Amino acid sequence: MLFCKLLLSPVPHGHVRGIDMAEALAMPGVKAIMTVDDMPKPADAVTDMGVRIPANPLGERGLTNDPVYQGEPILAVCAVDELTCAEAIEKIRLDIQRLPHVVDPLVSLRPGGPNARVEGNVWIRPVVAPGQPAPPAQVKEVKWTEADFAEYKDGKLPMGTPTDPEFKIGDIDAGLKKAHLVLDETFVTPNTSHQCLETRTAMAYWQNGKVFVHCSSQSTAQTVPALARWLQIDPNNVVAISEYTGGGFGSKITAAISSIIPAIMSKKVGAPVMMRISREEEHYIGRARPSLHGRLKVGFTKEGRITAIDMFVVMDNGPYDPQGDGPTSGRMVSLMYQPETMRWRGISVLTNTPPRVSQSQPGGFQGIALMEPILAKASRKLGVDQVALHRINCPEGKAQLGPPDKAGKRAYITGSYIKEALDHGAEQFEWEKRKAQVKKSGSKVRGIGVATSVFVGGSVGFDGLVVIKPDGRLYIQSGIGNLGTASVSDTHRVTAEILGVPWEKCEVTWGSTNKNLPWSCPSGGSQTTHAHTRAAYAVAMDATKKLQEIAAKDFGGKPEDYVVGNERVYRKGGGQGMTLAKAAQRAIDLGGVYDGHEVPKGINKMTAASAQGLAGQGLVAMARDTLPRDGATHSFVAGFAEVEVDVETGRYRILDYLAVADVGTIIHPRALGGQILGRSMLGIGHAIGQKWVYDQHYGVPLAKRFHHNKPPTILDAPVKMEWAALDIPDPETPIGAKGIGEPPVGAGCMAIINALTDALGDEVIRRAPVTSDEILLSLELGRPAGEPLTAHI
Repeated sequence: MLFCKLLLSPVPHGHVRGIDMAEALAMPGVKAIMTVDDMPKPADAVTDMGVRIPANPLGERGLTNDPVYQGEPILAVCAVDELTCAEAIEKIRLDIQRLPHVVDPLVSLRPGGPNARVEGNVWIRPVVAPGQPAPPAQVKEVKWTEADFAEYKDGKLPMGTPTDPEFKIGDIDAGLKKAHLVLDETFVTPNTSHQCLETRTAMAYWQNGKVFVHCSSQSTAQTVPALARWLQIDPNNVVAISEYTGGGFGSKITAAISSIIPAIMSKKVGAPVMMRISREEEHYIGRARPSLHGRLKVGFTKEGRITAIDMFVVMDNGPYDPQGDGPTSGRMVSLMYQPETMRWRGISVLTNTPPRVSQSQPGGFQGIALMEPILAKASRKLGVDQVALHRINCPEGKAQLGPPDKAGKRAYITGSYIKEALDHGAEQFEWEKRKAQVKKSGSKVRGIGVATSVFVGGSVGFDGLVVIKPDGRLYIQSGIGNLGTASVSDTHRVTAEILGVPWEKCEVTWGSTNKNLPWSCPSGGSQTTHAHTRAAYAVAMDATKKLQEIAAKDFGGKPEDYVVGNERVYRKGGGQGMTLAKAAQRAIDLGGVYDGHEVPKGINKMTAASAQGLAGQGLVAMARDTLPRDGATHSFVAGFAEVEVDVETGRYRILDYLAVADVGTIIHPRALGGQILGRSMLGIGHAIGQKWVYDQHYGVPLAKRFHHNKPPTILDAPVKMEWAALDIPDPETPIGAKGIGEPPVGAGCMAIINALTDALGDEVIRRAPVTSDEILLSLELGRPAGEPLTAHI
């Protein structure tokens, strides 16, 4: 096996005019050097339904001669070991032309401000009809006027010309006019790296015309088409292997484009190639959540009902593909707070900082972060309890979300029980008792806060594939990624329970697409539990139907005369039957649809091919989830927090935190609790310290290690931390389960910040994270300290 390492750009924006590789290539042990000339150009994508999505010509390619952030890979060196690679990189001479750079989106929007790319500084998104593929967005130059920036010095977000397609719900001016209280507030959310403990190391080799890629991916089955598209080869010639993944949080939904570097290098040198990624390299290429600068004008009635939300956001998009966090923030706010009227406007600004991608609760977290401080402030201004204010504005039942379509109809969800979560949490947290306690003792002051949070909770339309073999065991094929959430196995318990097979007699196959895996959903966006309990139900129904038909063939009568349970198929009311082991042998004898040689219509090509690979081994059941669903599935969390702040030092402690989830039927309590508290900690990290720091002049990161960019550790966990779940089934899915990976983030972050403002007042905090020095200085000044709108400080 050979190794390769990356040469990274030393500048935040530039053009490589020449590369002198002669001395490096002459070194003993150096096998090859790869540049962008060896990389495929951005390719079109094709959806599962055959819809072609045009490639973005400005898309990332893995290597480049036109770096748009410091740390972007320029070339890769392959050698017998990593030390030789590193020494060879030292001997390579780059001739790089420096180009203007910018790391702050508002600086780029100023008159005469620098652009992050030579093409411009803002993504212009095309407006397309719902359900239609969008053409690639375009980069253009947009500058606001000095008049637009008039309120910048006062910490208020400038609101120049927006470029993202805006949406409206009702008459926003009438909604604001109707209000008893109108708050005009600016808040800034942090850019945060995904901070996966496992970096995106990859190893690849070619065998019999196929490429085998060992990588770190959240989604096993879904990684195949991504790798095939990046490599521009037939998906049938790609094998993705990712048995265990040490964290993803949205940054590895289908592995990473860097995974194709060892694959292409392996073909070039004719040997397996491993590329190990260091922690510093992971900071550069490991992706991050985009920050939103948001300004919201929100109107309230005397009772606290929201009459209007006028929302304007500036998204720090990074240098590559347009991200959806900005528009998504508006949709999630429209759902979580159910305003009578709303307008969302935004602009996606390119910066010379590492590429952005979805991070847990993408867009949803930022929307919640922008809105929650306003609700907390309104509760104090109106004299309405925080919990009561959230309760009067939260969704119920099939609540609406997002903008209306051309016919004036709005999308709606499958159901919401967030009011019940608030009630449960207020009781368990003893909210009323804590409200009555003495807040200040000496230099210590306490505060309590509540926040509600929402995100998508599931998708539909994926496949299940199982085999009952003559040994009587149930063999479950799982194309889900195994990234520590336990969904790779837990979702399939549905099949085992329906078929009456003890879990001890089930074997789950996962982790490598050469093991006959079915087409499974991307393991991201909290889709998996919902999508694959449905797929597991569908395949269990297919297995049941085949078992009933086999029994009817052998014992007479109709298939519906038989039931399946206790590892048997038998006649209703007792009587003739057979074990599943015997039924599996009979399936082999019968062949055709029973043992996998015949595949039903509607099954994904990947599942069909896998079924053929399993044919003849027993009773082969396969099915696509075509079950009905009325509405879009979303999950909710209510977070409750108590903090204690020392006003003499600015230091604060989180004394207590409770998260209550509306997540449908509980599948696995221990795994669910781990997800709720783990993602709450991710949100708490955003509240207390996790961020980027950049040198504004030179455009280089100053926080490239855990020590500096501060992901939370066990020492940051609340003194007391608990979770609860309602266990109320979602009405639009047969098992009733929904995903939970996203909404705890916003609740965890903003319950803490709302508790801090309860303790310190409303004129201290204007951005996340909240650090002790900012608290202390703000208290001394009597206003928010520092530079409230400057990015990366």
